[in-house]
Amino acid sequence: MARDKPEAAAESEAAPELSYREQLDFLNPIAQPLASRKLTRKLLKCIRKATKQKQVRRGVKEVQKFINKGEKGITVLAGDTLPIDVYCHIPIMCEDRSIPYAYVPSKTDLGAAAGSKRPTCVIMIKPHEEYQEAYDECLEEVSSLPMPL
Repeated sequence: MARDKPEAAAESEAAPELSYREQLDFLNPIAQPLASRKLTRKLLKCIRKATKQKQVRRGVKEVQKFINKGEKGITVLAGDTLPIDVYCHIPIMCEDRSIPYAYVPSKTDLGAAAGSKRPTCVIMIKPHEEYQEAYDECLEEVSSLPMPL
């Protein structure tokens, strides 16, 4: 029995990664504003840089806590999270405190960008001088995205 488990794990890891267009099929109805393919890459790259500097807040509870405390940053949400009740209040909190936010198609990619094997549905990127240029570029593009009605 114990010998079968590593083989099953290897098979699940060997599953092909979905493209941006294929990931769009799994989006939930509230995933607006959705980042474009190019912006998604920039956001994930910025998250990787922020993770190296320990400037990332991960998960619904932690992000919610720091939004309430008044911390500023870019909030990135996963568009394929179900049930949506888990995190549907985060965009409203961001709008109330004028914090920019955007959705990316995949929670798996979001978790991987944060240096975790575990998928995550919400990440907040805090500003830092080490990656300020990439952060400012992402902030400008996320702020220019059309907000949902």
